[in-house]
Amino acid sequence: MKITDTSVKRPVFAIVINLLLLTFGLVAFSMLPLREYPDIETPIVSVSTEYTGASAEIIETKITQVLENRISGIEGIKSINSSSRNGRSNITIEFNISRDIDAASNDVRERVARALDSLPEQVRPPEVSKSNSDESPIAWFVLNSTTMDSLQLSDYAQRFIVDRLAVVDGVSNVRVGGERKYAMKIWLNRKAMAARGITSSDIENTLRTENVELPAGEIESIDRDFTVRTARSYKDQRDFRNLVIKRGDDGYLVRLGEVADVHLEAADDESLFRGNGRNMIGLGIVKQAKANTLTVVDNARAELEKIKRNLPEGTTIEDSYDSSVFIKESIDEVYRTLAISMALVVLVIYLFLGNIRATLVPAVTVPVALVGSFMFLLAMGYSINLLTLLALVLAIGLVVDDAIVMLENIHRRIELGEPPLLAAFRGAREVGFAIIATTLVLISVFVPLVFMDGRIGALFTEFAMAVSAAVFFSSITALTLSPALCSKVLKASEKESKFSQWMDRSFSKIEHAYRNSLQSNMSRKWGLLFTMILMGVVSFMLFKQVPSELTPKEDRGTFFIMMSGPEGASYENNAANMAKIEERLMPYSESGELSRVLIRVPGWGGQGGVAIVGMADWDKRKRSTWEVMDEISGKMTEVTDIRAFAIMRRGIGGGGSSRPIEFVLQGNDYDQLADWRDRIIERAEKNPGLVRIDHDYKETFPQFLININKNKAADLGVSVSDVGRTLETMLGQRRVTTFIDRGEEYDVILKGTKEDFANPTDISNIYLKSRSGELVPLDSLITLKEEATASRLNRYNRMRAITLSANLADGYTLEEALNFLNQVAAEENDIDGAIDYKGESQLFYEGASAMTYVFILALTVTFLVLAAQFESFVHPFVIMLTVPLGLAGALFGLWFTDLTLNIYSQIGIVMLIGLSAKNGILIVEFANQLRDKGVEFNEAITQAATQRLRPIIMTSLTTVMSSVPLVLASGPGAESRMVIGVVVFTGVIVATLLTLYVVPAAYTALARNTQSPEYLQGKLEQQAKDKPLEDI
Repeated sequence: MKITDTSVKRPVFAIVINLLLLTFGLVAFSMLPLREYPDIETPIVSVSTEYTGASAEIIETKITQVLENRISGIEGIKSINSSSRNGRSNITIEFNISRDIDAASNDVRERVARALDSLPEQVRPPEVSKSNSDESPIAWFVLNSTTMDSLQLSDYAQRFIVDRLAVVDGVSNVRVGGERKYAMKIWLNRKAMAARGITSSDIENTLRTENVELPAGEIESIDRDFTVRTARSYKDQRDFRNLVIKRGDDGYLVRLGEVADVHLEAADDESLFRGNGRNMIGLGIVKQAKANTLTVVDNARAELEKIKRNLPEGTTIEDSYDSSVFIKESIDEVYRTLAISMALVVLVIYLFLGNIRATLVPAVTVPVALVGSFMFLLAMGYSINLLTLLALVLAIGLVVDDAIVMLENIHRRIELGEPPLLAAFRGAREVGFAIIATTLVLISVFVPLVFMDGRIGALFTEFAMAVSAAVFFSSITALTLSPALCSKVLKASEKESKFSQWMDRSFSKIEHAYRNSLQSNMSRKWGLLFTMILMGVVSFMLFKQVPSELTPKEDRGTFFIMMSGPEGASYENNAANMAKIEERLMPYSESGELSRVLIRVPGWGGQGGVAIVGMADWDKRKRSTWEVMDEISGKMTEVTDIRAFAIMRRGIGGGGSSRPIEFVLQGNDYDQLADWRDRIIERAEKNPGLVRIDHDYKETFPQFLININKNKAADLGVSVSDVGRTLETMLGQRRVTTFIDRGEEYDVILKGTKEDFANPTDISNIYLKSRSGELVPLDSLITLKEEATASRLNRYNRMRAITLSANLADGYTLEEALNFLNQVAAEENDIDGAIDYKGESQLFYEGASAMTYVFILALTVTFLVLAAQFESFVHPFVIMLTVPLGLAGALFGLWFTDLTLNIYSQIGIVMLIGLSAKNGILIVEFANQLRDKGVEFNEAITQAATQRLRPIIMTSLTTVMSSVPLVLASGPGAESRMVIGVVVFTGVIVATLLTLYVVPAAYTALARNTQSPEYLQGKLEQQAKDKPLEDI
């Protein structure tokens, strides 16, 4: 081994290499970004279009379909999800992970721009944004004022705060909760209008022609040019009131103030935002789809600090809801775990070697290897996140292993009387090959993870790479720094401490007993076969018992209460219901169990209202968020006529607030789909595992259908568009023109007086102008019909779709639920409908198939790497027999602790391949070395196993110890850490205990006729000696 020889001969050189690793690692550490998960956000672009007053059906056909058809040709689209609801169309396009979000959003903008001509004229231009339109904000800041009302406050926020926050790096847009915008509202009085023979179209046309600002050319004199412009004469309420609509018969001017009330007021007063029981304005920061939550929140905070300096008197901005707290806290927890693991590992080494000097050697390698791996993470463009940090915690155990194997061997030779320098030189040569073999095996286990695609693949890649980097650097350190330090630090101990003498004695006894039990058990082939078959069966049984899901339930410290009222419920109704909900939440807040309660009406994504509830800090809680959520969900049933339930944000999948099950039914016709949906739900309700089953197509929205008598209308010379526009103005509203106030532009809105239209029959009292200029009552032209319809129509991948959503009862897993729904849907399908999945359900299917493939790939690669090293196909087979043992241990651990097979436990299980194989490598490699020296076969394997017992037990204990803090995890994010800890803990213990017997027995049974890697070389040299090259 060239590298170990050099480091023993030139120790300073070896130390310098490691110091360089440390230095560059620390530099890289300071430059790495911090986030919760690796960058696995799929690029999402959303297009939202407003068309005030239009019904869902019109929006679906006139806007959503038109835009979808244009957009669908863009490359790299994974799914198109759209919803059309009254007055608004939302299209969310999800792209493949590899697609650059800026390029994708530019493509979408360009397609949308082409479609503009095909959209109706009163449509506001579609807005394209780089985030999911229903995405919930990552942080809310609240704006309070003692001197301003909510109208003035929102105006202030729009003028001075929103624009400054919106340009902060990574912010997609700023939502203003409870926002009221100024507008000039013209409330039309239909009786006064009828008396003066004026219709709403007359007023609209007059406003459009009068309230304009036009360039009027220029005057050119000899020396100067002047531009001419006509001034806007309508600036405030008085100007609008005095606008002349028409001239009466006797020269009397009819002014707008006579037929309408003109007020400067809120354009839309149907929004409410309350924090801890007080009305206020909320500023919600929505991040871009690829941005990093932590940096976005920090940047927004920094900007707010600047804004705070100039706030008017009596106005304050305070933090309210912040999802980055959980992330920061969980990352701090992992750092603590790292420190504890290091301490435990060093303790284990000290116990075994009983010598402080010896303990130094492996203890130094840990920081070098871990810090060195940051260099690699930076080069690969990764980040410091929960997964890469977990990788480092798990790597601690692996990192020390190489150093321990090296140290233990050198230590043993010194005890046998060799001088330290020589012992370091020979001892390092002896185990150099084994160290390189284990390193390659561990890395080859993780390399296949890189081939997984999609979001789950992106998650695993960083984890795998972080572990591989740590293991790689640890072997460099073990082969350079360890021998150099050993030659300097270790010396033959003249007088051993009592403790280490006792340890040595006990170990000799254990080794002796182990050797005796080996000799009696080694030749029993049937015992070996029986053990392996038993392990296989146990693994399979446990695998069927352990439920699988995407991620473990996490207590994230904040949850949402989503409220949906009856279809068609008015804003007042929703606000009153949310007040009842708030009433039931305030006692918790007062008792200190909740830190804040934010109420927002309407909610986002078409919800009636939403409450954002924050728990007190982790250390101040008496019970978990889940218990509080259950209790609160129970209390929500007291509020009649609404559905409200509490849900927790997820870290992976669904991002904001999606539920675990999202099962999509696709077809061509909503009525057929609704029929299919009813049959599925009827059977699903009988399944106790599915709770709060819901769907997004509710045909209970009340509406009036107006049929126009075309013959009468044609006879009187009234066009259908006149009827439509008049109704839109009187019952909805029309934006007619704008006016300017202190440099900002506001809308002028025409609207019928609310009191005039409280009853359906009032529609008949609207008047239109006939051909002759006389007024015709609308009543004579139309018939009214009342009906119920759906308030939102959804499409998925360009097909009409209804999504069923549900939560899972405790103990019922995503896999069981989806299998059940798939079966029911297939049995009830008589309309040639298709099914699909969204959100977490979709991720679950992507991940599940990939995982089996990765596991098999990892096994294959490991086997081949070992075969190349041992120059034999039998040796690696012997070593790989340990893998099922570890697997059985891991599954037993999961089953015993009631955990599930999820992303984290799967990572742990793939790691076990490398961890289980490691001990086998040590035994087989040493047995081969002894056989090369001419030791008899049985004696070689017995001696190898006995001599390697101590390092095997030590390395396994360090690995187990490094996972202990994970098993006992508490605080934010503990749920996911615990799963990995349990898998490694139980897997390694079971694998180690059984390896000590299975490997020697398998080696005896299978490897008797094999040779060591050096065998052919020796044979070649022998033959060359016998037949020297004759001079030709």
